[in-house]
Amino acid sequence: MSVSRFEWVADSARLLRQTGDEFERTRPFEGMRIGTGIHLEPKTAALLMALRRGGAAVVSTGNLNSTQQETVDYLRANDIEVIGGPTADPVEHDRFLRGVLATKPDLLLDNGGDLFARYLEDPWDTLRGGTEETTSGRDRLLPLRDRIGLPLLVINDSPIKQFGENTHAVGAGTVESFIRITNRITNGRRVAVFGYGSVGRGVAAYFRSFHSVVSVVEPQPVLRLRALLDGFAVPDRDQAIAEADVVVTVTGAPHVITGADLAHVRDGVVLISAGHLPWELDVPALLDDPSVASTDDVTDGITTLRLRDGRSVHVLTRGHMVNLAGPRPLGNSIESMDLGFTLQARCLEAVARGTVPKTACVVPVPAEIDALVASAYVELARA
Repeated sequence: MSVSRFEWVADSARLLRQTGDEFERTRPFEGMRIGTGIHLEPKTAALLMALRRGGAAVVSTGNLNSTQQETVDYLRANDIEVIGGPTADPVEHDRFLRGVLATKPDLLLDNGGDLFARYLEDPWDTLRGGTEETTSGRDRLLPLRDRIGLPLLVINDSPIKQFGENTHAVGAGTVESFIRITNRITNGRRVAVFGYGSVGRGVAAYFRSFHSVVSVVEPQPVLRLRALLDGFAVPDRDQAIAEADVVVTVTGAPHVITGADLAHVRDGVVLISAGHLPWELDVPALLDDPSVASTDDVTDGITTLRLRDGRSVHVLTRGHMVNLAGPRPLGNSIESMDLGFTLQARCLEAVARGTVPKTACVVPVPAEIDALVASAYVELARA
């Protein structure tokens, strides 16, 4: 009998499976609805199934350009309501998010601040709080914390998430995605990494381990120093763009690479975003720049801009998160997501049980939850 990818993930995510077994006994979400807006792929399905085992009614939608139809079908077959399906249309995505909020969940599991930002437009009294997965979402929601006024724990601010998922998993996954989509080697390529937070450190380190020549562009002086001491060149922005064969953005900020940069890039440069939101590469501005003579979708995941002076610029996955878009996207490793999603489950459990005060709004994961998850993972690894 063949094993489905969902079974493979569920069997490999041992910590999440163990947590689900506990939830089935303790039922922390009994009588509650959890609304989620997160990348829908097999590993996410394992998280949502664990929450359902804890007594929750789960209603979910995906993120832009990362929802996998087979995951939607699997969740629906397992009594989890899914609003909408795969889309790259922001208007349609907005409608799906509002469909989740229309069910008035008791808890929200957010990814990029999409749900909580819209919740504030028409709040309801029974929302207890929730979680936010990303740095992008934290930055978006931090100015709104006084209006939210509910427990909201930021998973990406956990040290476990930062080194386990951001540094190692996204770092490895970005290199794997470059190789898978382009079918090119990394050896000797000049790679400029924009951003040296926990994700940028991983991307830079993994490209270097695959024999690339890596530089880092980082405006924050302390992080730029860290990159230098880690052995990376730290050129100015314009120099990095002019010399790079591959540019990878991992800043969380919008419009890191714009149409104005086309005047300076090398012929054949590959532009990649490994950030959560599809805005670090300003793809509309790149496509519409007067220097672009034509645009070709060369193959699945690669869009080539032919410039009037004869140069070519290749954009991977239209600027969406590279390891969750393009052909056969696998996302981060199962083990890294096992850690991150167990953090999600435990944080939602804490909010559901009322052990997180309302003042803990857009704050890191409590230290005791970090310790619980870390200890459990190590014990499983030693077993």
